[in-house]
Amino acid sequence: MVERDLTPELLTAAQKYPVATVLGPRQSGKTTLVRTCFPDKTYVSLEDPDVRMAAEEDPRGFFSQLPDGAILDEVQRLPILLSYIQGIVDEKRRAGLFILTGSHQPGLHQAISQSLAGRTALLTLWPLSLSELRSYRKDWAPYDLIVRGSFPRLHEEDIEPRRFYNDYVQTYVERDVRSLIQLRDLAQFQKFLTLLAGRTGQLVNFNSLSNDLGTSGTTLRNWLTALKASYLVLEIPPFHENIKKRVVKSPKLYFTDTGLAAFLLGIHDARQASRDPLRGSLYENMVIVDVLKGAFNKGIRPEIYFFRDSHGNEVDLIIREKGNLIPVEIKSASTFSRDFIKGLSTLQALAPDRLMPGTVLYNGEKTFQIHGNRVFNPLASDNIWRDLTGVEV
Repeated sequence: MVERDLTPELLTAAQKYPVATVLGPRQSGKTTLVRTCFPDKTYVSLEDPDVRMAAEEDPRGFFSQLPDGAILDEVQRLPILLSYIQGIVDEKRRAGLFILTGSHQPGLHQAISQSLAGRTALLTLWPLSLSELRSYRKDWAPYDLIVRGSFPRLHEEDIEPRRFYNDYVQTYVERDVRSLIQLRDLAQFQKFLTLLAGRTGQLVNFNSLSNDLGTSGTTLRNWLTALKASYLVLEIPPFHENIKKRVVKSPKLYFTDTGLAAFLLGIHDARQASRDPLRGSLYENMVIVDVLKGAFNKGIRPEIYFFRDSHGNEVDLIIREKGNLIPVEIKSASTFSRDFIKGLSTLQALAPDRLMPGTVLYNGEKTFQIHGNRVFNPLASDNIWRDLTGVEV
């Protein structure tokens, strides 16, 4: 069993707050993490219908059996419990009383903000980072990693990715989406998922999606909101501050796990992935998500953007950290080209405040500098977030 990079942050949070809450997608390892970190705490799964019913019918009686607190798993199943937890922690005033996990954001975030504001640390656990994956294999090839994805059970139990993701979509994705929205046409939703996978790393265009599916833009927005709420996809907003030039205003879409995106696209092996027209987008998706994992595993909620102007000049990622702007270009090619720094040069010429030297992350072997921009292979990095921002993790 791999020790998760989030472990130190979780243990520290439990020493400082009465409640520590770990959010993240299904199967990202939340239950294993909290039970490993707190082996002596009573564990309660709110996925169990009998437990959930007992807690809902008699919350005070339920908590009377937990005088020393507990791990409450999948607490989004019964958010009303958070109000009772507020009263308990205010009375007992002890750190590390409750450890909560959850897989959905909106309702749970709202309940936390209402009941546990100032009483809980909020942490996010995503699937395995590259540094964690090296415990299973030292030298990952990028397209192997893209297809296999990074869910812990895939690697721990050596499950064939195609089988895992087929079960994952049916067992978790469809069920969670149904619990968030009134999903009437499952076949259309499945097609929507596939179309989103084909738009990985692209601007979100609801008109195009609506035309392709014959479904209203309002419905598609609700579906996308449900996927974001379940931590399955994420959007990166465009950067426009202090830029005196016309820039796009639509966000870009990525999947939390490239293995799921590849499965939805019918890509089932590394050779197929390396030849697919979307290989660059999938590579970009993999790198950006690992940058985010490095931040979240340090307890940092990163501020990230992308830049694109009306002429097609683009920088894949801009990180705002400690007031500085760090531009990053991501390329799947193994051979460096000067065209890789075109977007960086355009952005640098616009000179927004606090813009740092740029970085090109590519699939080549050499590490060097060109015109003040660093160039290196992200898979050779122990932690991409640290190497880009200088923030120790």
